[in-house]
This record gives sequence, C-alpha cells and structure tokens, in this order.
Amino acid sequence: MGHTMAEKILATKCGRPEVFPGEFINARVDLVLASELSGVVAIEEFEKIRGARVFDPDKVVLVMDHFTPNKDIKSAEIVKRCKEFARKHGVRFYDVGRAGIQHILLPEKGLVSPGDLIAGADSHTCTYGFLAAFGTGIGSTDAAAAMALGEMWLKVPETVLIEYHGAPPPWVGGKDIILRTIGELGVDGARYQAMEMTGDALQHLSMADRFSMANMAIEAGAKTGLIPADEKTEAFLAARGARPGFVCRSDPDAEFAARYEFDISQFEPYIAVPYLPENVKPVSELAGLEIDQVVIGMCTNGNLEDLRAAASLLKGRKVHPRVRAIIIPGSQQVYLDALREGLLEIFIEADCAVSTPTCGPCLGGHMGVLAAGERCVSTSNRNFRGRMGHPTSEVYLANPYVAAASAIAGAIASPVDVLQGAEAL
Repeated sequence: MGHTMAEKILATKCGRPEVFPGEFINARVDLVLASELSGVVAIEEFEKIRGARVFDPDKVVLVMDHFTPNKDIKSAEIVKRCKEFARKHGVRFYDVGRAGIQHILLPEKGLVSPGDLIAGADSHTCTYGFLAAFGTGIGSTDAAAAMALGEMWLKVPETVLIEYHGAPPPWVGGKDIILRTIGELGVDGARYQAMEMTGDALQHLSMADRFSMANMAIEAGAKTGLIPADEKTEAFLAARGARPGFVCRSDPDAEFAARYEFDISQFEPYIAVPYLPENVKPVSELAGLEIDQVVIGMCTNGNLEDLRAAASLLKGRKVHPRVRAIIIPGSQQVYLDALREGLLEIFIEADCAVSTPTCGPCLGGHMGVLAAGERCVSTSNRNFRGRMGHPTSEVYLANPYVAAASAIAGAIASPVDVLQGAEAL
C-alpha cells in the first residue's frame, strides 16, 4: 500500500521508512514558532523545565504580531518578556518595524521548505502547507517542550484528498475556493485529518491563492493543509533563498479517508456569513446588506497579490461615507512593495486607513474593533461570534475583490456590481 504526503513527511521526521494513520510518534521539528500571546505562556512553561536549553536557536522563532504595535501596558510587558527570552537564548525574534504577520513573514524570510515539520503555537500554522510543508498548530505547553527537545508528539493523521479542476472565473481566487470547500465539508469535516489539495486547477492559482487555501484548512478542523510542490513553488523558494527541501507526492495507491472533487470553473465569489466559516453563500445572495467596516489584509489575504486585487477596484474610487476601510499588509516587505507600486497611494486616496502589519482586527484585539451591531466584511479567516469585537457584531469573510467592492458600495457587493455602477454613470 502506498502512502500520502503527510505520512511520507512524518516518516522522515521520526527516522522510519513508513508510518500509518493512527500511530503516535515523536517527530523532529524543523521550526518552532510562537507569537507574543502564545509565546509568553510557552516561555513560562519552558522555564519550569530544570536546566532546559533551546535545542537549536536557529529553529525557534518568536514573532510579535497579535497585539502589536503594543496596544496597552500589558501587551508591552508581554513583548518585553519575549524579547528578553529571545536575547537570553539567541532565538530568532521579530518585532515591529522588522516583522510582519508570522505566517507571511516566515516563508518570506526563506525559513520554510517543502517537507518541513513546523510546530506553531498558533492554529493557522497549517498555512505552510502552501509550500508542501507539514505545518500544524500546537498548544503553548507543547511549544515549550518542542523548544527544549526539538521534537513533538502527535498522532499520524488520515488524509482527505480534495481535487480541484478547471480554471477560476474572473473575481474568483483561493479564498473563494477554500470557503466553498469548507461550506461542503463543514467546520469539523476534516477533524484531525490532513487536507491534501491537488488537481489541474492548481496551475491556474498563484502562490497567494494557495496560501489562502492552506491557511484556512484549520477552519474545516484539519490537522494540516498540504498542496504538492510544483514549478511555482520552486520559483517562490528560489526567490527567497529557501532550501529546496524534501519534495514528495502521495502515491497512486495511497489510502484516503475521503475524496472530494470540485470544478472551480463553476465557482463564483463566495462569502461566509456569521457565525461560522461553513456558512457559505454566493455574494449575489447577500448584495445590498449594509456594512460599517471593511478590513483587507492580515494573514489570509495579506500578500502583495491580495492588495493588488483590492487596489484594482479602489483605484479612482472612494470608500462609501458610511464605511471605514482598513488595509493591513502582511509584512514590512509587502508594505514596501505595495508602496513602490503605488498601491498605498490608491488606498489613501480612496479614503482607506493603511496600517502597519498586525493581526489586531482579526481577533478583535485592536485597530479595527467592532461596536455592538456593526457589520464588517473582512478578508480574515474566522467569523465566530464576538471574534472582532462586540458579541452582537457580525463578520462576513470574503476575498479582496469583494471586500473592496463592498467598501465602495457601502454594502455587500460583487466587483461586477461596482463596475456596472461606474458604467451607468
């Protein structure tokens, strides 16, 4: 019997020729990461281990991105604690002005390669599957153990195979593809399974599209999301000086827990309505629903391609007077590239606020918190009750085109609605 990508990667990490779903293994990690929020707890647990030393400072990364720039004294103290730990142990440390959102920053810095095992004290560590790496979220206590031992304990997951065919229509991207997938599977449809996403449609999808898809695998309950490496992956890695890594694919006779097929040529822009990412509807069914805020960027859609998509609609137009629009590049490099391309000028002239890289609004932390009853269209990955602020506020998840169109219209809208409105004028 053949093996899946997930099984092959994990087998290499525990020095065995093969592993099987359901087995518990100790696997060597290639990278341990944490933000300030999860990191400070991991540090407290790490320091309870008598005589503990970081197993490899080059393989431990702390990225300050959730409540940064520090929103209050407590968050400042947390960042200070993380910085002191990093200095003491010599681990990689990224703070404001030199950082970005961890899941965009690490690949950008060439720290992730195919076949890596990434243990992150953040549930969206599954993002690294867009580079064919096994990224998975762990608790802060497990992160402390991984920092000390260079290993993590886990159960080998079953794999769900999801095949995408066809080419995406205009205005449809990776965000729509993964939203539609979650809508079909449900938020627990791939619970503790690896979601392997493949098919001929991938040739039509950018690395930013793939990033969005892997990022939201956890929203279907998955342990990780994996996309096989190809020429686009190789070009991405080479441009960032990353290692070639261990490239593998599932065997033709590999056993999958389930199989799904989608023809993305039949897709349209989708939106997830409150209060779960599985509540997916075509944007056309929600057109006209008034909104108060739009947030474009953060990790799920904070890459340069995502900002270009939003700018293509906002150029020469204005955000509706009823709406506040916030743009958050995913890293300092994305910010700089957007600046050089003139995208930031487009956003500011459209009456958007452009923020330094941060996770702030996504988790209702700061820089975009919602009041009671307010509605927000966001390119983030979760829309749970109270996720971005008051428990009665509402978050609608969408792609950057839809988010930009909605900002212009003052209500949920498709890009076609905005363009047709302009032609009518």
